[in-house]
Amino acid sequence: MDTLIDEIIEWIRQADQQIVIGISGHGAAGKTTFAKRIISQLNQNEANYMNTDPYIVSSALRKQSVIDYTYQNKNHRYKMTACHPAAHHLPSLERDVQMVRNGLDLYTIDTHYMKSKLISAKNKVTIVEGMSVAFINPDLFDLKIYFYADDETEFKRRSSRDISERGTDIHYLQQSHEERRIQYKVFMHPYSEHFDIIIKTSNEGSCVEKNTFAWKGSNIRSW
Repeated sequence: MDTLIDEIIEWIRQADQQIVIGISGHGAAGKTTFAKRIISQLNQNEANYMNTDPYIVSSALRKQSVIDYTYQNKNHRYKMTACHPAAHHLPSLERDVQMVRNGLDLYTIDTHYMKSKLISAKNKVTIVEGMSVAFINPDLFDLKIYFYADDETEFKRRSSRDISERGTDIHYLQQSHEERRIQYKVFMHPYSEHFDIIIKTSNEGSCVEKNTFAWKGSNIRSW
């Protein structure tokens, strides 16, 4: 990952225009860590960071939205998870990303878990990170990076985070994990084909499955 991050940083440095990068994927696949590693190597006033969690419909509402779907010829009926496009305020996110592309300042959505902050048009790069990125127009981004993990890795990481940080009951987590992953495979993972770079993570490490990003004059190389 270090080499990939170094090349992205070099591309940003060489670019003579503002850049918008979209980073998405499911759950605890490593997308937030990757975004913050890029930002940490840039100057303080060089990068904007937009987390898209505030664009996700609240869990209280999603619990009331039961959906039907089919996976491997078996019918399923379960509450809507954030893996479904309808669980996101997509027009609002597209509007805000378009404002960034048009060189306009904006303030991020203020929530009880994430304070509003300024996204400045003066900054050279804006990183938009979160699940919602997968579902909006890919043409809004100059570079799109997608992270995902296998079922076992996702469960281990989610259980560690949700139990310690959110107090989630382990038995509830086990019951919901299977349906969450099925919804991910049915509704979200197909959108990964629109991304320039796809990275699979596991407890053993990470590997770049796809890298088709090419920018005239950049030093980004195919893997």
